[in-house]
Amino acid sequence: MWIYLGLLSALFLSFNALCRKRSVKDNAVFPVLLATNGISLLLLLPVYIGSVFVPDEMQEIGLTIVKIRLQDHFWIALKSVLMTCSWVLAFYALKHLPITIVTPIRASGPFFTFLGAIFIYHEAPVLLQWIGFFLIIISMIFYSRIGKKEGINFKTNKWVFAIVGATVFGSSSGLYDKFLLQYKNYEVLTVQWWFFFYVTCFMLLLVLFIYKPNQHKMGVFKWHWSIAAVGLLMLLADYFYFKGLSDPKALVMIMSAVKRSQILFTVVIGGFVFKEQNKRMKLIPLLGVLVGVFCILYGS
Repeated sequence: MWIYLGLLSALFLSFNALCRKRSVKDNAVFPVLLATNGISLLLLLPVYIGSVFVPDEMQEIGLTIVKIRLQDHFWIALKSVLMTCSWVLAFYALKHLPITIVTPIRASGPFFTFLGAIFIYHEAPVLLQWIGFFLIIISMIFYSRIGKKEGINFKTNKWVFAIVGATVFGSSSGLYDKFLLQYKNYEVLTVQWWFFFYVTCFMLLLVLFIYKPNQHKMGVFKWHWSIAAVGLLMLLADYFYFKGLSDPKALVMIMSAVKRSQILFTVVIGGFVFKEQNKRMKLIPLLGVLVGVFCILYGS
């Protein structure tokens, strides 16, 4: 069941990636991030209010945010720090790179999660999973060659380094999710509420102290419907991912790989929507990424 929840999360992530790309087009990144996370928080607000005033009724329908201790706030806030770093780097990279370059690099996230799952949680891979791993890495090398045809040098382009950094932070957060949901046994909605709460606070600080004084350099914020869509889709994708990962039998390295099954839809449709270059050539290494992902999936 947890694998199907991961696939459902991947479906929402596909649409989310396309909306993210549109939300940062000719737009200021920090305010966009503040708005998207703020919308996710607002969507959870009725659940939080209900959990405070009518906890028994909310418990009956399975929508509850429980009270947590001060030390629990620290653990969830730490996840918020990891994802704030990941999102800031990822949104800036999306703004300056084609989505058909950004998405496959993000798809290499299971590689880092895979290593962490082995050394931290002692999840045991089989031969087929190792094969899938190396297929993903080799495919990323081919993508770097295609990127050069679009004037993108993977060795010197700072936005490539940004998306790689975002991937590392995101993978670290993915590993940390297992700690929160399986070792700390936090409720899914509780993690989501406080996660979005702290991320929104961090983004507000970035807007006030970094974006506002440098607004003339960092660009103007313009509202677009895709910003609201990102907030909704991000909430749904995380909910189903967390729900799947909260299963004691769930393996974080498999869940991470399943999430990346979004890339075929994102790259193919996104390439046409945003009219990006070399779409057919990108399908070749994209196939390698997909085969690698499914090797990891079915190797379990």
